[in-house]
Amino acid sequence: MTLQNRVYPDGSLHAVPQRGSFMGNRGCIHNKDTKKLLSRRWTSKAWLICQLSFKNRPKREIMGHSYTELFFLDEVTALSSGHRPCYECRRKAFKTYQTCWQTAFALKILPKAAEMDAFLHSERLIGPEKRFHYINKTDLIDGSIITFENEFYALKESKLLLWHFSGYQPAPICLNALPNTLACLTPPSHIALLKAGYQPRWHDSAL
Repeated sequence: MTLQNRVYPDGSLHAVPQRGSFMGNRGCIHNKDTKKLLSRRWTSKAWLICQLSFKNRPKREIMGHSYTELFFLDEVTALSSGHRPCYECRRKAFKTYQTCWQTAFALKILPKAAEMDAFLHSERLIGPEKRFHYINKTDLIDGSIITFENEFYALKESKLLLWHFSGYQPAPICLNALPNTLACLTPPSHIALLKAGYQPRWHDSAL
């Protein structure tokens, strides 16, 4: 049975066969007996991006106990949906993310995870699921994802890539052909972090 735990760039959850290259969670949001999602889409403000495996730990029963395992195509997708690196299994990435956050917001000290989570959560609450914010296309940065005519596009090396959960494809349109104002799914804070130097990991199809 294909479970509804694959995360799209807009943060919504879908049932597709592809697993993706990262796992994460938002707390427990499923019924443990039926493995069906509940109406709520989070129980924690800490929306994480995790490795698929860590320190030879045994494989988990998906949608068993504890939390709901979610899967992302790549870190670019996870950032777009409002998640951030896990401190435990992706500590190096978390520390880089934390440092870039400090730089982006000109903070005197490194922000704590809970502080970043609360800030991200306020951005996620712009809409129930398909949240976005408008951005001038000149302000886009590599690693950001926009939505246009019901499709998702990621920007890499100033070129658009068409997003699918199975991977990226060359886009049928170019950035210059789009309107000056675009619907961006990557939260404003993550746009700022990308500009501050955070380098998310891309799916192999983008390389």
